[in-house]
Amino acid sequence: MDLLSGIGRAAGDIGSRLLDLALPATCAGCEREGAGLCRDCLPALDGRLLCPPGTPIGLPGDVPSPLVQVEWCASFNGVTRRALHRLKYAGDRRLAVPLGRAVGRRWARAGVGGQVLVPVPASPDRVRDRGYDQAALIAQAASAVCGLPVRPLLERSRATTAQFDLDREARTGNVANAFRLRHPRSEIGPPGARPAPGDARPMLDGVWVVLVDDVLTTGSTLAACARVLLDDGALAVSAVTVARER
Repeated sequence: MDLLSGIGRAAGDIGSRLLDLALPATCAGCEREGAGLCRDCLPALDGRLLCPPGTPIGLPGDVPSPLVQVEWCASFNGVTRRALHRLKYAGDRRLAVPLGRAVGRRWARAGVGGQVLVPVPASPDRVRDRGYDQAALIAQAASAVCGLPVRPLLERSRATTAQFDLDREARTGNVANAFRLRHPRSEIGPPGARPAPGDARPMLDGVWVVLVDDVLTTGSTLAACARVLLDDGALAVSAVTVARER
């Protein structure tokens, strides 16, 4: 674990404990007091755990280019939808743990490859308003299950409109050129790799990246992130999300 990840996780643990004291948890699924998701509601996050890799009948089958695989844990409804809304809009960061663990379980079962988890970054304004980036928290919890390290390699290069307000065509244009790389070359790369003098680009040559996000709709955001990573030499880019919207 690198220093920034360790500091971020420690701060998150402290924040969760303070939140527990100030606001006792109730289940996002059934409102029962005692946990962010109770034992009865938790299995809803694993709706696709036993499904083979791929897209089930009844959903659009195309994997958004240039991604090689997209996986998700459950449909965006019921318990899963309520848990994600509470995480994103009600400030309950505790739910990132069960949501992220579900992501880790799904990728461990269905993922065909991958060396690092890269969260899809929220905009700085949303991070400031919430106090955290939900995809980063989900990725950290997923890492503990699937064993892949988390690397926050991307950042937003400009503000975008919320995707749920747009149709499919507008979503693609909304996120075009909206992401860029943020880490220096020395922080990512195959073992033993060395940066060229004066080269500050992240080194992704030969690295298979797995993007992590909360909800998959058209895949426009994931595709935009993948293009940035591939342009810098990533071997391949896959993605896994908590939910998929029909």
